[in-house]
Amino acid sequence: MALKKSYVDTLVIGAGQAGIAMSEHLIQADVSHLVLERDRIAERWRSQRWDSLVANGPAWHDRFPGMTFADVDPDAFAGKEQVAAYFETYAANMDAPVQTGVEVTSVVRNEGHPGFKIETSEGTLEAARVVVATGPFQRPVIPPIAPRTEALTQIHSSEYRNPGQLPEGAVLVVGAGSSGVQIAEELMRAGGRQVYLSVGPHHRPPRAYRGRDFCWWLGVLGEWDAEAMKPGTEHVTIAVSGARGGNTIDFRRLAAEGMTLVGMTRSFDEGVVTFEPDLAKNIALGDANHLSLLDAADAYATRNGLDLPPDPEARERLPDPDCLTNPLSTLDLDDAGVSAIVWATGFSQDYIWLNVNAFDDQGKPQHQRGVSKEPGVYFLGLPWLSRRGSSFIWGVWHDAKHVADHIATQRKYLAYHADAQSQGTPADVERTI
Repeated sequence: MALKKSYVDTLVIGAGQAGIAMSEHLIQADVSHLVLERDRIAERWRSQRWDSLVANGPAWHDRFPGMTFADVDPDAFAGKEQVAAYFETYAANMDAPVQTGVEVTSVVRNEGHPGFKIETSEGTLEAARVVVATGPFQRPVIPPIAPRTEALTQIHSSEYRNPGQLPEGAVLVVGAGSSGVQIAEELMRAGGRQVYLSVGPHHRPPRAYRGRDFCWWLGVLGEWDAEAMKPGTEHVTIAVSGARGGNTIDFRRLAAEGMTLVGMTRSFDEGVVTFEPDLAKNIALGDANHLSLLDAADAYATRNGLDLPPDPEARERLPDPDCLTNPLSTLDLDDAGVSAIVWATGFSQDYIWLNVNAFDDQGKPQHQRGVSKEPGVYFLGLPWLSRRGSSFIWGVWHDAKHVADHIATQRKYLAYHADAQSQGTPADVERTI
């Protein structure tokens, strides 16, 4: 499919939630633009998520301001296909200029004149500016400690679809953020296999407290608007789930139901995996985070006189399971019957195609609220782009407005320059007098 344009004022790369939000604000600012997507709109919601995945926030929260989910109760959690359909409908309703099936392979700044040259799978075009809306989930990361053997089935969480995909036998899930813990629980509930879950440092908010979802509590407490991570939390994941109608993640409950918790995975050697002696510490960190949010919520409710029902069960804790009080330090995979490993170990960013001066020495984008240090290049959809909520559906919409406003302002300056040149600059006028 040939490109619809050879030049565009603003090129948006990616038609996920970030790209669709960007297009809406550019339309409102009357900025000519094109959105290129190598697959389908919201493709990662379709093909890089497991079958039973639902959004981590309720439908009233995880959406754009301009449209509700037509087929989802506001307090329910939209399934992945419903989320993808939501963005397709949203784009269609505003007639967003999206062209799918086109992959951007190179972006370089023009020499001697403004703008950028963009190579794609369907030809070349130029743009005055480029918005990189490819999101944070670009290259699945499996750490180098992964055993090099064909005796085990090893997949990244982005490749996992359902329990039937894995061979019979026990499973080790490495990583206990939202993806890892949901996959581990699904595997355990499918029955017939032992599940080992490798738990690292994490935050563990309540799914709901005193009749309000944790998304609401983080909102009224100002946590979504936090502009930087708290010191020491850079490698802390969040364990939260909307699965089965939404329940608070409770590692002790999972252990009581048959899951074996282990510490962070350190190494593999001749079929034996070694775990860090940090399980108790990591569980305690999650407990402390859980209780701190309950305390903050109680204080907010009291301070503002909110008539919300008490929720003492949220503070109750099951007895420590044996796997927590006597944690495994090693596990012989053959003896334990482990046939598969699911690596829920996150993603890295990949900008090899973006050949501009917009990165630091580690290859990470340098920007201020999405405005890159390379004039004319913008980033959108990254975690902590401007605040804690930046990578969430509603958060990326607000970040896109800021980027669109910046683009509109720059266009005004350039329009003044062009108008001044056409009429003669003050210096030119002075020379004619």
